[in-house]
Amino acid sequence: MLHTSRALRTSMCVAIARRMSAGVCIAAAAAAPVWATRAALPPGELMPDDVPTFSKPAPAAAADDRPAPATVAGPAEPKRVTRPTRKTRPAQAEPMMSDLVFAALIHVLLTRDNRSAPFVIIDKRNAHMWLFDARGGSRGNSPVLLGLARGDDTAPGVGDKPLAHIRDDERTTPAGRFVAEPGRNARGDDVFWVDYDAAVSIHRVHAVNRGERRTQRLASRSAADNRISYGCINVPIAFYDGTLLPLVGGQRPVVYLLPETRPLDTLFNPATKAVAQQVPSSRKGTSWWPRFSTASVSSSRLIMW
Repeated sequence: MLHTSRALRTSMCVAIARRMSAGVCIAAAAAAPVWATRAALPPGELMPDDVPTFSKPAPAAAADDRPAPATVAGPAEPKRVTRPTRKTRPAQAEPMMSDLVFAALIHVLLTRDNRSAPFVIIDKRNAHMWLFDARGGSRGNSPVLLGLARGDDTAPGVGDKPLAHIRDDERTTPAGRFVAEPGRNARGDDVFWVDYDAAVSIHRVHAVNRGERRTQRLASRSAADNRISYGCINVPIAFYDGTLLPLVGGQRPVVYLLPETRPLDTLFNPATKAVAQQVPSSRKGTSWWPRFSTASVSSSRLIMW
C-alpha cells in the first residue's frame, strides 16, 4: 500500500511537471519574437508601445502677482475758480423778524390797534421795514435808511430848519405810533407823511449827495451803515413802487416806529409815553389818530431826506 501510494504521488507529480513544462515552452515560444526585436534595437531605446504617453495638462491661469507698472502722473491741472456773478451768487436768506418786531405785531393783532388799516412796523435797531395788510398778513419787508443820529425824539423846530442848519445830532427818526398821510413834498414826489411837523416821511431813496452812497447802503447786508438820512425813512424804489404803493394805495396806513432808546411799552401806552416825553397829540402825522384831510398837507413843505 505504501509502495502504491508513492507510485501514485510520483505519477501525479510527473504529470503536473509535464504540463508545467509544456506551458513554459508555449510561453517562451510566444515571447521569442518580442525578445528578438528587443535584441535588434539599440540598447536603451524603447519600443513605441513602451513610451509613456500622457497629455500635459494646460497650466492654470495663475494670478499675476507682479506689481502693476507705475504710471507717471503729469502735473496736476489747476482748479478753475469761478468768481460769483449776479447769476451764480447765492440768494440772500430771508431776514428773520426780531423779537421786538414780533412783540409789536402780536400786540397789534390782539388789540386790533391798526383799526382795519394796513400797517407798517419799522425796526429802527435793524433798519428794516415790515408790511402787513389790514388782517395782519405779511406782505413784504425791506431794508430802509433812517436818521443819522440814534434817538427816539425829534429835536424841537427841526422841521422848519434848512438842511444846512440841521446838526448831526438832530438828524433822528422819531419813535412812536403814527397814522401816515399820503401827500407830496416840495419836489412833487408822492410820499407818506409820518410826522408832518418834523418833516419826516416815507419816500423813495434819492441820490441827493452821491458821496453818501445811499443806494449802496441799502444793498449792503449790514444794517450798521443804514443811518444816513435827516430823519426820513428811505425805501428802495422797486419796493416802494412794487409793494408799498399797491398795498396802501390811497389809504392811511398805521406806522409803528419801534423805539431804540426806550421800552416798547412807550409805543402803545400814551400815559407811559407822556411821562417819557411830553408830546402834543393833536399835531399832524403823530400818533393816536389825528383827524385831518389830505388837502391840509401843504405841497410846499420842507423837503427832508
